[in-house]
Amino acid sequence: MDIRRWILAFILPPAAVTNKEAGTIMLAGLLTAAGWLPGIAFALFLMIQEKRQVSA
Repeated sequence: MDIRRWILAFILPPAAVTNKEAGTIMLAGLLTAAGWLPGIAFALFLMIQEKRQVSA
């Protein structure tokens, strides 16, 4: 996994999940607007889930 996406997930979570669908990006944006930590957790969850799908 790219270290730049991990750093981006902590700085601006919606930008870290731009390779997903528009609804997912909007959800990440809403969670970030509601609180910075929920946005980070969601972005990291999506990135980990993507890594598991690639390795499986």
